[in-house]
Amino acid sequence: MHSIYARVNGVSALWSTCVMVLLGAVALSSFLFNADLKGNLDIVSLKVFHSKARRYPFRNEEISFVKFNLSADFTPLFNWNTKQLFVYLEAEYTNAQGVNNTVVVWDRIVRRKEGATIDVVQKDKYRLRDLSGSFSNVLPAQYSLKYNVMPYVGVLSYGEAARTVEPIDFPDARDSVS
Repeated sequence: MHSIYARVNGVSALWSTCVMVLLGAVALSSFLFNADLKGNLDIVSLKVFHSKARRYPFRNEEISFVKFNLSADFTPLFNWNTKQLFVYLEAEYTNAQGVNNTVVVWDRIVRRKEGATIDVVQKDKYRLRDLSGSFSNVLPAQYSLKYNVMPYVGVLSYGEAARTVEPIDFPDARDSVS
């Protein structure tokens, strides 16, 4: 005869195995649904201004402001295993020292399928700064709209919804913000 502890151990081992198999099936089923998203991204204006550094008031630097139009439909990415999406606009450029930089300019978290259609006309959420303090002799920047799918169970997946057709040059710095 088995004791009550042996019976409880057997039943709990069976249930935990069933739950783990079910979670594994949910995670694997997410790979069956791949969406090919197409969005539009237009950079309306890019301005560079002289500014004082926040932490070092005697140091001058240049900051860049970006205005953009973007539209994309992320509803095909939502299924039973999608918890939320992280959508972000990223600028990629090479500075004067030859270092490749990737900077997030704008982001949004999409938690529901109803809010997954994005049509935005606005300016950057985060200002663009270079570590060297200047955008002179910087190669043109390529802008792209990317996303990150965060599932309930499984691995994170990344993708790109839109990209600018050609790189955008940084203009010469102005003295005043207008």
